[in-house]
Amino acid sequence: MLNVFTLANGRLFQEEIDSLDELTPVRPVWVDLEDPTPEEKGWIAVRFGLVIPGDIIDDDLEESARFYEEDGAIHIRSDFLIDDDETPRNVRVAFILHQNVLFSIHREDLPVFRLLRMRARRIPALIEDAKDVLLKLYDADAEYSADTLEGIYDDLEKVSQRVLKEEVNDQAAGEALAAIARQEDLNGRIRRNVMDTRRAVSFMMRARMLNADQFEEARQILRDIDSLDSHTAFLFDKINFLMDATVGFININQNKIIKIFSVASVALLPPTLIASIYGMNFQYMPELSQKWGYPFALGLMVLSIVTPFWYFRRKGWLK
Repeated sequence: MLNVFTLANGRLFQEEIDSLDELTPVRPVWVDLEDPTPEEKGWIAVRFGLVIPGDIIDDDLEESARFYEEDGAIHIRSDFLIDDDETPRNVRVAFILHQNVLFSIHREDLPVFRLLRMRARRIPALIEDAKDVLLKLYDADAEYSADTLEGIYDDLEKVSQRVLKEEVNDQAAGEALAAIARQEDLNGRIRRNVMDTRRAVSFMMRARMLNADQFEEARQILRDIDSLDSHTAFLFDKINFLMDATVGFININQNKIIKIFSVASVALLPPTLIASIYGMNFQYMPELSQKWGYPFALGLMVLSIVTPFWYFRRKGWLK
Protein backbone atom coordinates (compact mmCIF):
# COMPACT_ATOMS: atom_id res chain seq x y z
CA MET A 1 0.00 0.00 0.00
CA LEU A 2 1.31 3.42 -1.01
CA ASN A 3 0.06 6.50 0.86
CA VAL A 4 1.18 10.00 -0.07
CA PHE A 5 0.90 12.97 2.29
CA THR A 6 0.92 16.56 1.12
CA LEU A 7 0.85 19.88 2.98
CA ALA A 8 -1.98 22.33 2.41
CA ASN A 9 -2.70 25.33 4.64
CA GLY A 10 -0.41 23.91 7.31
CA ARG A 11 -2.23 20.59 7.49
CA LEU A 12 -1.26 17.11 6.37
CA PHE A 13 -3.54 15.47 3.80
CA GLN A 14 -3.44 11.81 2.84
CA GLU A 15 -3.91 10.37 -0.64
CA GLU A 16 -3.88 6.69 -1.49
CA ILE A 17 -2.10 6.06 -4.78
CA ASP A 18 -3.11 3.20 -7.09
CA SER A 19 -1.09 4.00 -10.20
CA LEU A 20 1.95 5.87 -11.47
CA ASP A 21 -0.28 8.41 -13.21
CA GLU A 22 -1.83 9.35 -9.87
CA LEU A 23 1.61 9.71 -8.27
CA THR A 24 3.21 11.86 -10.98
CA PRO A 25 1.47 15.24 -10.35
CA VAL A 26 1.66 14.98 -6.54
CA ARG A 27 4.22 17.03 -4.58
CA PRO A 28 4.40 15.11 -1.32
CA VAL A 29 6.23 15.78 1.91
CA TRP A 30 5.86 12.17 3.12
CA VAL A 31 5.48 8.92 1.19
CA ASP A 32 4.50 5.94 3.33
CA LEU A 33 4.91 2.44 1.88
CA GLU A 34 3.26 -0.32 3.90
CA ASP A 35 4.42 -3.74 2.70
CA PRO A 36 5.12 -2.30 -0.79
CA THR A 37 4.92 -4.42 -3.91
CA PRO A 38 7.69 -4.39 -6.55
CA GLU A 39 5.35 -2.39 -8.77
CA GLU A 40 4.94 0.34 -6.14
CA LYS A 41 8.70 0.47 -5.64
CA GLY A 42 9.01 0.91 -9.39
CA TRP A 43 6.68 3.92 -9.24
CA ILE A 44 8.94 5.50 -6.62
CA ALA A 45 11.99 4.87 -8.78
CA VAL A 46 10.37 6.48 -11.82
CA ARG A 47 8.82 9.44 -10.01
CA PHE A 48 11.57 10.30 -7.51
CA GLY A 49 14.64 8.54 -8.86
CA LEU A 50 14.97 6.54 -5.64
CA VAL A 51 15.70 2.81 -5.74
CA ILE A 52 14.42 1.02 -2.63
CA PRO A 53 16.45 -2.15 -1.88
CA GLY A 54 14.53 -5.36 -1.35
CA ASP A 55 16.21 -6.04 2.03
CA ILE A 56 15.76 -2.54 3.42
CA ILE A 57 13.60 -3.68 6.36
CA ASP A 58 15.24 -7.04 7.02
CA ASP A 59 16.02 -7.74 10.67
CA ASP A 60 19.52 -9.07 10.05
CA LEU A 61 21.09 -5.75 9.07
CA GLU A 62 24.38 -4.84 10.70
CA GLU A 63 24.28 -2.13 13.34
CA SER A 64 26.52 0.08 11.18
CA ALA A 65 23.83 0.04 8.43
CA ARG A 66 21.12 1.62 10.58
CA PHE A 67 22.18 5.27 10.12
CA TYR A 68 24.13 6.51 7.11
CA GLU A 69 24.14 8.92 4.15
CA GLU A 70 24.33 7.75 0.57
CA ASP A 71 23.99 9.68 -2.70
CA GLY A 72 22.62 12.72 -0.92
CA ALA A 73 19.93 10.69 0.89
CA ILE A 74 19.82 9.98 4.61
CA HIS A 75 18.95 6.43 5.63
CA ILE A 76 17.63 5.60 9.11
CA ARG A 77 16.37 2.25 10.40
CA SER A 78 14.31 2.31 13.58
CA ASP A 79 12.17 -0.09 15.58
CA PHE A 80 8.65 0.94 16.58
CA LEU A 81 6.57 -0.73 19.27
CA ILE A 82 3.19 -2.40 18.75
CA ASP A 83 1.45 -3.13 22.05
CA ASP A 84 -0.75 -5.95 20.88
CA ASP A 85 -2.75 -7.86 23.52
CA GLU A 86 -1.62 -11.17 22.05
CA THR A 87 1.88 -10.58 20.69
CA PRO A 88 3.65 -7.31 21.59
CA ARG A 89 6.48 -6.75 19.15
CA ASN A 90 8.94 -4.28 17.64
CA VAL A 91 8.54 -3.58 13.94
CA ARG A 92 11.44 -2.41 11.78
CA VAL A 93 10.84 0.79 9.79
CA ALA A 94 13.22 2.20 7.19
CA PHE A 95 13.29 5.97 6.62
CA ILE A 96 14.87 7.68 3.64
CA LEU A 97 15.15 11.46 3.37
CA HIS A 98 15.52 12.16 -0.34
CA GLN A 99 14.93 15.48 -2.11
CA ASN A 100 13.09 16.93 0.91
CA VAL A 101 10.67 14.00 0.92
CA LEU A 102 10.46 11.43 3.70
CA PHE A 103 9.98 7.84 2.57
CA SER A 104 8.97 5.27 5.20
CA ILE A 105 8.91 1.54 4.47
CA HIS A 106 7.43 -1.04 6.85
CA ARG A 107 5.48 -4.31 6.75
CA GLU A 108 2.44 -3.41 8.88
CA ASP A 109 0.53 -0.39 10.06
CA LEU A 110 1.86 1.18 13.25
CA PRO A 111 -0.01 2.97 16.07
CA VAL A 112 2.57 5.78 16.05
CA PHE A 113 1.90 6.47 12.37
CA ARG A 114 -1.86 6.54 12.94
CA LEU A 115 -1.38 8.93 15.86
CA LEU A 116 0.69 11.35 13.77
CA ARG A 117 -1.78 11.28 10.88
CA MET A 118 -4.63 12.11 13.25
CA ARG A 119 -2.74 14.98 14.87
CA ALA A 120 -1.50 16.42 11.59
CA ARG A 121 -5.05 16.59 10.25
CA ARG A 122 -6.38 18.34 13.36
CA ILE A 123 -3.53 20.66 14.35
CA PRO A 124 -2.54 23.35 11.81
CA ALA A 125 1.13 24.23 11.27
CA LEU A 126 2.24 21.08 13.10
CA ILE A 127 4.45 20.00 10.19
CA GLU A 128 6.40 22.19 7.81
CA ASP A 129 8.72 19.78 6.01
CA ALA A 130 9.86 16.15 5.83
CA LYS A 131 12.23 16.49 8.79
CA ASP A 132 9.33 17.65 10.93
CA VAL A 133 7.46 14.49 9.98
CA LEU A 134 10.37 12.33 11.15
CA LEU A 135 10.77 14.25 14.40
CA LYS A 136 7.05 14.11 15.11
CA LEU A 137 7.09 10.36 14.54
CA TYR A 138 9.84 9.93 17.12
CA ASP A 139 8.01 12.27 19.47
CA ALA A 140 4.82 10.24 19.10
CA ASP A 141 6.86 7.05 19.60
CA ALA A 142 8.17 8.32 22.95
CA GLU A 143 4.62 9.25 23.98
CA TYR A 144 3.28 5.87 22.89
CA SER A 145 5.98 4.16 24.97
CA ALA A 146 5.00 6.29 27.98
CA ASP A 147 1.33 5.32 27.55
CA THR A 148 2.31 1.66 27.34
CA LEU A 149 4.33 1.99 30.54
CA GLU A 150 1.24 3.38 32.28
CA GLY A 151 -0.64 0.31 31.11
CA ILE A 152 2.07 -1.90 32.63
CA TYR A 153 1.72 -0.04 35.93
CA ASP A 154 -2.04 -0.72 35.94
CA ASP A 155 -1.65 -4.40 35.04
CA LEU A 156 1.03 -4.97 37.68
CA GLU A 157 -1.20 -3.28 40.28
CA LYS A 158 -3.89 -5.87 39.54
CA VAL A 159 -1.34 -8.66 39.88
CA SER A 160 -0.15 -7.17 43.19
CA GLN A 161 -3.67 -7.18 44.61
CA ARG A 162 -4.16 -10.76 43.51
CA VAL A 163 -0.84 -12.02 44.89
CA LEU A 164 -0.34 -9.94 48.03
CA LYS A 165 -3.90 -9.39 49.27
CA GLU A 166 -5.63 -12.67 48.48
CA GLU A 167 -5.02 -16.32 49.22
CA VAL A 168 -2.95 -17.66 46.35
CA ASN A 169 -3.61 -21.18 45.10
CA ASP A 170 -1.73 -22.89 42.31
CA GLN A 171 -4.15 -21.72 39.60
CA ALA A 172 -4.00 -18.08 40.72
CA ALA A 173 -0.22 -18.29 40.98
CA GLY A 174 0.02 -19.66 37.44
CA GLU A 175 -2.16 -16.87 36.08
CA ALA A 176 -0.09 -14.29 37.96
CA LEU A 177 3.16 -15.69 36.59
CA ALA A 178 1.78 -15.56 33.04
CA ALA A 179 0.71 -11.92 33.50
CA ILE A 180 4.07 -10.98 35.04
CA ALA A 181 5.99 -12.67 32.22
CA ARG A 182 3.99 -10.74 29.61
CA GLN A 183 4.61 -7.41 31.35
CA GLU A 184 8.31 -8.20 31.66
CA ASP A 185 8.53 -8.92 27.94
CA LEU A 186 6.62 -5.73 27.10
CA ASN A 187 8.78 -3.64 29.43
CA GLY A 188 11.92 -5.01 27.78
CA ARG A 189 10.58 -4.15 24.34
CA ILE A 190 9.81 -0.61 25.49
CA ARG A 191 13.35 -0.23 26.79
CA ARG A 192 14.73 -1.42 23.47
CA ASN A 193 12.36 0.87 21.59
CA VAL A 194 13.34 4.03 23.48
CA MET A 195 17.02 3.13 23.16
CA ASP A 196 16.63 2.85 19.40
CA THR A 197 14.70 6.15 19.25
CA ARG A 198 17.43 7.86 21.27
CA ARG A 199 20.07 6.65 18.82
CA ALA A 200 18.08 7.82 15.80
CA VAL A 201 17.41 11.30 17.22
CA SER A 202 21.06 11.63 18.28
CA PHE A 203 22.12 10.75 14.74
CA MET A 204 19.88 13.46 13.32
CA MET A 205 21.42 15.99 15.69
CA ARG A 206 24.99 14.93 14.88
CA ALA A 207 24.30 14.98 11.14
CA ARG A 208 23.47 18.73 11.37
CA MET A 209 20.35 18.20 9.29
CA LEU A 210 18.06 20.14 11.66
CA ASN A 211 17.40 23.83 11.98
CA ALA A 212 17.40 25.60 15.35
CA ASP A 213 13.77 24.88 16.21
CA GLN A 214 14.02 21.26 15.12
CA PHE A 215 17.26 20.84 17.08
CA GLU A 216 15.56 22.09 20.25
CA GLU A 217 12.63 19.75 19.62
CA ALA A 218 15.07 16.84 19.22
CA ARG A 219 16.65 17.73 22.57
CA GLN A 220 13.21 17.72 24.19
CA ILE A 221 12.52 14.26 22.74
CA LEU A 222 15.79 13.02 24.26
CA ARG A 223 14.80 14.47 27.64
CA ASP A 224 11.44 12.70 27.43
CA ILE A 225 13.18 9.44 26.60
CA ASP A 226 15.58 9.85 29.53
CA SER A 227 12.61 10.25 31.87
CA LEU A 228 11.29 6.87 30.70
CA ASP A 229 14.47 5.01 31.67
CA SER A 230 13.82 5.37 35.39
CA HIS A 231 10.30 4.04 34.94
CA THR A 232 11.45 0.97 33.03
CA ALA A 233 14.11 0.28 35.68
CA PHE A 234 11.52 0.59 38.46
CA LEU A 235 9.15 -1.73 36.62
CA PHE A 236 11.90 -4.33 36.22
CA ASP A 237 12.43 -4.26 40.01
CA LYS A 238 8.68 -4.50 40.67
CA ILE A 239 8.33 -7.38 38.22
CA ASN A 240 11.20 -9.26 39.89
CA PHE A 241 9.61 -8.72 43.33
CA LEU A 242 6.22 -9.98 42.19
CA MET A 243 7.87 -12.94 40.46
CA ASP A 244 9.76 -13.89 43.64
CA ALA A 245 6.63 -13.42 45.78
CA THR A 246 4.52 -15.60 43.48
CA VAL A 247 7.14 -18.34 43.33
CA GLY A 248 7.38 -18.14 47.14
CA PHE A 249 3.63 -18.75 47.48
CA ILE A 250 3.91 -21.71 45.13
CA ASN A 251 6.69 -23.15 47.31
CA ILE A 252 4.57 -22.62 50.43
CA ASN A 253 1.66 -24.51 48.86
CA GLN A 254 3.97 -27.33 47.87
CA ASN A 255 5.48 -27.44 51.36
CA LYS A 256 1.98 -27.79 52.81
CA ILE A 257 1.42 -30.88 50.68
CA ILE A 258 4.80 -32.34 51.61
CA LYS A 259 4.05 -31.65 55.30
CA ILE A 260 0.84 -33.68 55.08
CA PHE A 261 2.72 -36.68 53.70
CA SER A 262 5.48 -36.27 56.29
CA VAL A 263 2.99 -36.16 59.18
CA ALA A 264 1.08 -39.13 57.81
CA SER A 265 4.23 -41.21 57.36
CA VAL A 266 5.45 -40.45 60.89
CA ALA A 267 2.02 -41.10 62.41
CA LEU A 268 1.61 -44.44 60.63
CA LEU A 269 5.08 -45.70 61.52
CA PRO A 270 4.24 -46.93 65.10
CA PRO A 271 1.18 -49.01 64.08
CA THR A 272 3.18 -50.47 61.22
CA LEU A 273 5.89 -51.48 63.68
CA ILE A 274 3.34 -53.03 66.05
CA ALA A 275 1.69 -54.95 63.22
CA SER A 276 5.10 -56.17 62.05
CA ILE A 277 5.97 -57.43 65.54
CA TYR A 278 2.67 -59.24 65.98
CA GLY A 279 2.95 -60.70 62.53
CA MET A 280 6.30 -62.42 63.14
CA ASN A 281 6.60 -66.21 63.02
CA PHE A 282 6.11 -67.28 66.65
CA GLN A 283 5.74 -70.88 67.71
CA TYR A 284 2.64 -69.79 69.54
CA MET A 285 0.93 -66.64 68.26
CA PRO A 286 0.64 -64.05 71.11
CA GLU A 287 -2.84 -63.02 70.01
CA LEU A 288 -4.17 -66.55 70.37
CA SER A 289 -2.46 -67.31 73.67
CA GLN A 290 -4.30 -64.51 75.45
CA LYS A 291 -8.03 -63.89 75.63
CA TRP A 292 -7.77 -60.22 74.76
CA GLY A 293 -4.84 -60.57 72.43
CA TYR A 294 -6.43 -59.20 69.27
CA PRO A 295 -8.32 -56.35 70.96
CA PHE A 296 -5.17 -55.38 72.83
CA ALA A 297 -3.10 -55.34 69.63
CA LEU A 298 -5.71 -53.31 67.73
CA GLY A 299 -6.12 -50.87 70.63
CA LEU A 300 -2.35 -50.44 70.84
CA MET A 301 -2.22 -49.65 67.10
CA VAL A 302 -5.04 -47.10 67.41
CA LEU A 303 -3.30 -45.48 70.37
CA SER A 304 -0.03 -45.31 68.46
CA ILE A 305 -1.86 -43.44 65.67
CA VAL A 306 -3.80 -41.02 67.88
CA THR A 307 -0.83 -40.05 70.05
CA PRO A 308 1.39 -38.62 67.25
CA PHE A 309 -1.53 -36.67 65.75
CA TRP A 310 -2.39 -35.27 69.19
CA TYR A 311 1.24 -34.22 69.67
CA PHE A 312 1.48 -32.65 66.18
CA ARG A 313 -1.76 -30.75 66.74
CA ARG A 314 -0.53 -29.45 70.09
CA LYS A 315 2.64 -28.21 68.38
CA GLY A 316 0.57 -26.52 65.65
CA TRP A 317 2.11 -28.54 62.85
CA LEU A 318 -1.28 -29.56 61.42
CA LYS A 319 -2.48 -25.97 60.81
